[in-house]
Amino acid sequence: MVYEVRRDFRGYGASPPDPRWPGGARIAVNFVMNYEEGSELSYPDGDGVSEWGVSDSGGQGAGSGRDLAVEGMFEYGSRVGFWRLLRLFRERGLPMTIFGCALALERNPEAAAAIREAGYDVCCHGWRWVKHFQLPEAEEREHIRRAVASLEKTVGHRPDG
Repeated sequence: MVYEVRRDFRGYGASPPDPRWPGGARIAVNFVMNYEEGSELSYPDGDGVSEWGVSDSGGQGAGSGRDLAVEGMFEYGSRVGFWRLLRLFRERGLPMTIFGCALALERNPEAAAAIREAGYDVCCHGWRWVKHFQLPEAEEREHIRRAVASLEKTVGHRPDG
């Protein structure tokens, strides 16, 4: 099967559909938090490099080995950023979807428990934060299987994604 990306420059044009949202609402907002810390490429995990694609370095050290600054950025997200956002959303009674990498949530059971207790939706964001399009089909299928089993265990239900 060949997949061809087709671009759409027209859309609905001058006649967009009426979504008929409840109460006549005119806007819908969906809050999503990515929880990836601990599933990214990591020198200590044997990947031979630290994740660099979303770092402040802009990829300057790409593929050059361990980057303690990048590792610190990811660790900060799970140690501080996650909890700060969780408190803000709980205080306001706002719903949220967690795009969770399964390995990341396994490595932080307290975060997984907090997500479960808050009743947030969980969308499977993969087993690890890797370029899935580079995986052979069998390995990608194994990642999917592991991710679903892991999220069922850590957050207590089958993920939506």
